[in-house]
Amino acid sequence: MKVLVMCLGNICRSPAGEAALRAAAPEWEIDSAGLGDWHAGQPPYGPMQDAARAQGLDLSDQTARRIAPDDFYKYDLILAMDRRVLSELAKMRPDDGKADIRLFDRDDVPDPYDTRDFAGAMAQIAAAARRIVSDISALQRY
Repeated sequence: MKVLVMCLGNICRSPAGEAALRAAAPEWEIDSAGLGDWHAGQPPYGPMQDAARAQGLDLSDQTARRIAPDDFYKYDLILAMDRRVLSELAKMRPDDGKADIRLFDRDDVPDPYDTRDFAGAMAQIAAAARRIVSDISALQRY
């Protein structure tokens, strides 16, 4: 399974989602990206790294990048952290792109860069990652 996790700038929610999915499904190929390139090449935001570390996750080896057109062909699943990102991804997706595009969680994951609730976002992301892996694993058994 190849999964790409998406948010706006790839320094908070999507790196956290990448790490949480890697922890829950180490056999999957997982990456993250952002819609914009404002933070390209930068590490995840410090307070998000702290919140992830408190959950036992390490984001320090990640660097921000912008989504690339070939990502729609490379990945099986692209998970958006909120409906705004989901909508933008749907507009960008080529007609013949193979990736399925969905929300990461049932509800939007609020951007902690704005809300300053890094621990809350991390808890929501970690719980959603476990559900994603459980749901996909159940489907793959059939």
